[in-house]
Amino acid sequence: MKTITKDMTIFEVLQLCPAIEPVFTEFGMHCLHCPISRGETVEQAAEAHGIDLAKMLARLNEFYDATK
Repeated sequence: MKTITKDMTIFEVLQLCPAIEPVFTEFGMHCLHCPISRGETVEQAAEAHGIDLAKMLARLNEFYDATK
């Protein structure tokens, strides 16, 4: 079973599970398709937006696991 990690880019997460966009927006991340998302990791995005990385990863993986 694949897990979303802090080292994955936003683009990789969206490719893995396109339906996960609302989880990112829950955390105030709205520019998911901007060019930066192709190279920005989940960890970098969390830091840039002042988001608790552990909470976001837990929620992303909870959502992803529920979609399998």
